Amino acid sequence: MTTLVTTLTANLSSTRVRAVMRKELRDYRRNRFIAGTMAITPVLFMIAPIISVFSLPADAPQDKVNALLGVSLLYLTLIPGLVPAVVSSYAVVGEREQGTLEPVLTTPVRREELLVGKALATLVPTLAISYLMYGIFLACVELFAHPNVQSAVFQAGRILAQLLFTPLVAGWSIWAGIAVSTRANDVRVAQQLGTLASLPPLAVTSLMGFNVIHPTLRLALTLGAALLAIDLLAWRAVAAMFDRERLISGGKV
Repeated sequence: MTTLVTTLTANLSSTRVRAVMRKELRDYRRNRFIAGTMAITPVLFMIAPIISVFSLPADAPQDKVNALLGVSLLYLTLIPGLVPAVVSSYAVVGEREQGTLEPVLTTPVRREELLVGKALATLVPTLAISYLMYGIFLACVELFAHPNVQSAVFQAGRILAQLLFTPLVAGWSIWAGIAVSTRANDVRVAQQLGTLASLPPLAVTSLMGFNVIHPTLRLALTLGAALLAIDLLAWRAVAAMFDRERLISGGKV
């Protein structure tokens, strides 16, 4: 895995990647839709988990506790699963519609660096928001939930799975969104398709959340390594799809 990461990231200029990332973050702050998506959507996804946890009585059977917690953790996983898909789907086609993509494409920035910068501009705030929401959820459970619910939520396997898969699911969603964005000609279509493309990893995390697949340390690390490799290869695949001439001319696929 280390060799794969080293090979794929060779010859990248961190200076150019940071420059692209800073530009993207400035653009996102000025875009009301994107800013609203990243600020409001995570809060909405927090409502159901907190209600579910507080609705469980002290004498609730363990199978009911696990079922409701599975639903709650699924909602929390939707934050890194869906939010970055919506944002990253805007990354290319949105700039092209606004006429700001062409000047960027004429710079010496390599396509791999451009894509990594765009991906990081979505990944960093997504992780900050996702972990913040999860931290608030854990704090609410610790302060207000019944002991039987607390013991189920604070299982090491559940916490590890949530922490480990948050950036990996977000990475999949980001590359899926950017891939769609490089080929789409309409922002709304790109966001809809990007959202659909972000769903496959959520199936695995859902099975783990519902204890259909027991989230052991070995399984979590194995699936995490596999998803990391997929994320890295997806970056290279998206870079191969990135056609500067087609994007500048606005030509369709």
